[in-house]
Amino acid sequence: MSKAVEQSKAIKGGEFLIRETPASDIFIPEEFNEEQRMIRQQCRDFLDKEVFNRLDEIDSMKDPNLMPSLLDKAGELGLLGTSVPPEYGGFGMDFNTTMLVAEVIGGGHSLAVALSAHTGIGTLPILYYGNEEQKKKYLPKLATGEWKAAYCLTEPDSGSDANSGKTKATPSGDGKYYTITGQKMWITNGGFADVFIVFAKIENDKNLSAFIVEKSFGGITMNEEEHKMGIKGSSTRQIFFNDCKVPAENLLSERENGFKIAVNILNIGRIKLGVAAIGGCKRTISLATNYAKERKQFGTTISNFGAIKHKLAEMVTRVFASESACYRAGQNIDDAYNALVNAGKEPAQAKLKSLEEFAIECAILKVHGSEALDFVVDEGVQIYGGMGYSADAPMDRAYRDARINRIFEGTNEINRMLTIDMLVKRAMKGSIDLMAPAMAVQKELMAIPDFSASADDGIFSKEKMVLSNLKKAGLMVAGAAVQKYMTKLSEEQEVLMNLADILIECYVAESALLRVEKLISIRGEQAAEIQKQMVLIYLHSAVERAANAAKHAILAFADGDELRLMLLGLKRFTKIDPYNLKEARRHVANYVIEKGEYPF
Repeated sequence: MSKAVEQSKAIKGGEFLIRETPASDIFIPEEFNEEQRMIRQQCRDFLDKEVFNRLDEIDSMKDPNLMPSLLDKAGELGLLGTSVPPEYGGFGMDFNTTMLVAEVIGGGHSLAVALSAHTGIGTLPILYYGNEEQKKKYLPKLATGEWKAAYCLTEPDSGSDANSGKTKATPSGDGKYYTITGQKMWITNGGFADVFIVFAKIENDKNLSAFIVEKSFGGITMNEEEHKMGIKGSSTRQIFFNDCKVPAENLLSERENGFKIAVNILNIGRIKLGVAAIGGCKRTISLATNYAKERKQFGTTISNFGAIKHKLAEMVTRVFASESACYRAGQNIDDAYNALVNAGKEPAQAKLKSLEEFAIECAILKVHGSEALDFVVDEGVQIYGGMGYSADAPMDRAYRDARINRIFEGTNEINRMLTIDMLVKRAMKGSIDLMAPAMAVQKELMAIPDFSASADDGIFSKEKMVLSNLKKAGLMVAGAAVQKYMTKLSEEQEVLMNLADILIECYVAESALLRVEKLISIRGEQAAEIQKQMVLIYLHSAVERAANAAKHAILAFADGDELRLMLLGLKRFTKIDPYNLKEARRHVANYVIEKGEYPF
């Protein structure tokens, strides 16, 4: 793994837009060590042995003890305690290793949802915000699975606007307990959880507070299991707190700190969801590839058809790019954490601070990963053809289960807007200098283009220039939008989402490029030829998608000379040399077909 970067030199969250990152500074999945590869295989073996052969049984929910028993088995393997420090019964793995576990388990359909809810939003609030007594009491049992956890935030009238929740916590006259009354909905693991992280407002507080609530406290009732489009084996209940008495010592953190807890825990959930989606993608690609190798039409297997090769190459390329970005960000978080701990910060606070620093990247990866999965399962259905629409074939479950991920952990629309909102706020606070680069782009836009400028002859030199220009396009449009709308930019949601799409494509395309550049430095260019083809495929698509998003944003607020100038600038900043993408896709697809699975 890469060593921790000195704090003074470390890249900041969101700074990728204005700062070049050397390939040597990023972590790539090919660098996982022997222990991490063993953990990955252990997760795969668990899914093969306990989950994939029981998917129909899990989804039927006829046995209410099945999912808890699977979590028990995961606990026996240590999969529930990856983030929990050894002193509380866990393994204290670094962030990228916990990401690797989340990725592999992400292919496990409903089990993945139950496990991630328990280990993430159910356990981490106590780990990062609990006092010592709370950690000692709850974490060891959560790390082994003896107790299962759930997270109670959403209410019927408060989804994305979480702080508007109406659940109340009334302190007793003697100050010994709180009485919680209210309704929560869409609670994952609700049917069997022993411990709930519950968000409520104390009396007439403006902001939420958080509580650790044990089922044994009483005053808790729930509706029957929800009937859902997908993840049918995941317990999802409405939960009612009817004068539920909670000891005062079970207040988590400080009064009115609940909203901050919810936001910071969701940062973790977002990047973990992004990488879990990659696990779902890989399983779907492997299934679709093997089906294409077996299914015959017109006297040959459909894997020989160009249209199928096109699909497989696009599926694999998007996943490769998203995976590259996930582990790049994961290592940034690990490096920031190590620097903070070395500087004397308490570990739990260091973890929160490092995650908060890269909240922009977390939101980006949640969006990109979930949308890559939607693309992959949709193409998976298409490759299966009529069988893809059959409930007896695996694409039915894959398709339905994927759809929730664009809603989980904040909708993709919310995450897109958060990406830009966080970036602009950091610029306003001076933590990221966007103003100088944006002004430099404006100056370049007014100047005569220097067509004599050319990239050096290094690996990906031309592609790096394309990426640099693509970032300039983002700065140009974002700078003009801020000047146009000022403080009302937050009201222009369509423009914000256009800007986010540019940012997403810049980050993911650059991550894929840096991954392959580093891989070439390790293995040589010939050994990484297929990965190089994928970078070129993705970069061309990224430029096209970003240019389209930028054009829509420009047309939304510019007119006259400004419009013409910006469109000319956009054309200049989104130039890319022609490339035979058909042949590149065929090379990639042929390699995947030969391997019979996602091979990277």
